[in-house]
Amino acid sequence: MDKVDIKELAKDLKLSTSTVSRAFRGNSDINAQTKERILARARELNYQPNLYASNLREKKSNTIAIIVPELANDFFSQAIKGIERVAREKGYHSLIYVTDDEYQLEVSIINDLSNGRVDGIIMSASGEAKDHNYLKQLKKRHMPLVFFDRVYDDIDVAKVTTNDYESSFNATRHLVAAGCKKIVFLVINKSLSIGNVRMQGYVDALAAEGIPFNKDLVIDCSNDHKKSYNIISKVLTTIKPDGVFAAVERLAIVSYYVCQDLNINIPKKVKIISFSSLEIAPLLSPSLTTITQPARDLGVHAAQLLFKSLESGAPVHDHVVLKSKIIPRKSTSS
Repeated sequence: MDKVDIKELAKDLKLSTSTVSRAFRGNSDINAQTKERILARARELNYQPNLYASNLREKKSNTIAIIVPELANDFFSQAIKGIERVAREKGYHSLIYVTDDEYQLEVSIINDLSNGRVDGIIMSASGEAKDHNYLKQLKKRHMPLVFFDRVYDDIDVAKVTTNDYESSFNATRHLVAAGCKKIVFLVINKSLSIGNVRMQGYVDALAAEGIPFNKDLVIDCSNDHKKSYNIISKVLTTIKPDGVFAAVERLAIVSYYVCQDLNINIPKKVKIISFSSLEIAPLLSPSLTTITQPARDLGVHAAQLLFKSLESGAPVHDHVVLKSKIIPRKSTSS
């Protein structure tokens, strides 16, 4: 036989397609001898089951996808733990994909997953995409999508975020209260919703403190460590700020490396605060003041929204906003 499908295999064996399907799925409710006969005949005919297609027909694969920009960031590793805890409780497996903040890779992953490999997707956006039509195909396939932390505002799906504007506003005022008058805002992608909101909190806090906003103090950095290192080195040696507000964790870490190499004392010469869920923040020298997001809770809520959609069979559009908190440490002390 050429290109044998499951119906032809079942006919050849004089069995039902459901019996053949159970054999390949490893179901326990099938006779061991019958299962072996099916598998042996499948090998003879070089038949390979298309389990993804079968899952799509049954509208269930018991698998979800988690898409994140990176894994090195403690925030994402904690969020994934929260997601997986809920998934396990629901009897689901998780597939983890990393975009490295690359738009084309994000598109490729979504296109790959839209064929029925998973039942739903939980995603933190890469931020580089401007055309989001590749995500809209998920709606056509009735595959639920939930954003957490980093979102695309034009995609109407469930979202779980933190109070980024308020946190950024309070973090900037924290630096001002510590004596800072020239505060640089380090950001990787201010066009992304999360970067834009955090920057607006910084801008408004300066205004509230009577400090004029200077666009030259908003510093566009890179996902590449070396590029960000060079950018921040130039900023600290030419602009010479007395305060650094890092919109993402990795930029705070790079700032520490730069200060160490340039012999710039933290916090005497420059004070640093950052959005970060870094568990070793208290152990850094000096310990890092952080705006700490409830990363695991973000993951738990995102998973709960996804399963709410999967179990009801209907789209969910809830937007859950959780609170972050500032944890003062020595990097902003007087």
